[in-house]
Amino acid sequence: MPLPARAPVPAPASPVVRAGTSQPSYQPERYVPTAGRPLRAKSRLLEHLADIQPHHHDWAQLVFSFSGAVRVGTERSTYIVPPSRAVWIPAGLEHAVTAIERADLRTLYVLAHLLDGEAWAGCRVLEVSPLLRELVLALPTEPDPCPPETADDVSRRHGLETLVVHELRRARPLALGVALPQDARLRRLCEAMLQEPGRHAGLDAWAQEAGASPRTLNRLFREQLGTSFAQWRSQLLLAHALTLAARGRPMSHIATELGYTSASAFTAMVTRTVGMPPSRFFAEA
Repeated sequence: MPLPARAPVPAPASPVVRAGTSQPSYQPERYVPTAGRPLRAKSRLLEHLADIQPHHHDWAQLVFSFSGAVRVGTERSTYIVPPSRAVWIPAGLEHAVTAIERADLRTLYVLAHLLDGEAWAGCRVLEVSPLLRELVLALPTEPDPCPPETADDVSRRHGLETLVVHELRRARPLALGVALPQDARLRRLCEAMLQEPGRHAGLDAWAQEAGASPRTLNRLFREQLGTSFAQWRSQLLLAHALTLAARGRPMSHIATELGYTSASAFTAMVTRTVGMPPSRFFAEA
């Protein structure tokens, strides 16, 4: 008489990454996408300023959160995204994730051939439609070994996966990335500005903190990033402002948190940078 099949060993719940701590990616080998399961969903809770250490995968990845903002960093760029946005990461690219605030993180592992072509060859920020949000939420998040599926389970999952791919292809790309330099001194300064963008209002104060002259820093910004300090900082502040606006912060609070003395000064910066007032930019970006 044959022995009964052993039930799969239940996997431990995905752990919480505590505030101010750094941990590796959580058991990615148990979520490998396959031909039979080309999309694998994964969830993880990150406390404020917790981060997932730099790592890479043989498959592509979509990163966003259902609540709380996260920062996704690569060697050359960083992306600050509120819950209504997501970051696409192509296969093989090293990246790290930091919670700007407490974040209910969602990761979608994707077989690269499902979304190929030049548009998907690099990182990009995408708008997350309400439908895409609910589809990802409905995908099973159990790691391998997966529990047995009925024929109805498989049919439903295939339908969800097909719709997710369609929604990703339709998702509007957004220019929200902030380029990062290779020069070590300038990189340290940019990382400090990412952590606390409102600490100093101008180049002179940041230059003093970095131990360099304003002229030297401006030259490095031009050489390394092809932009001025003021232009780079404006892009950084816009990314942070989007996150604050997504949390319902009033314009005056956003301006103060980002180091502006008045809401009108912040409004002038946004209008000058993107050609529209903040109210319109936050609605369309």
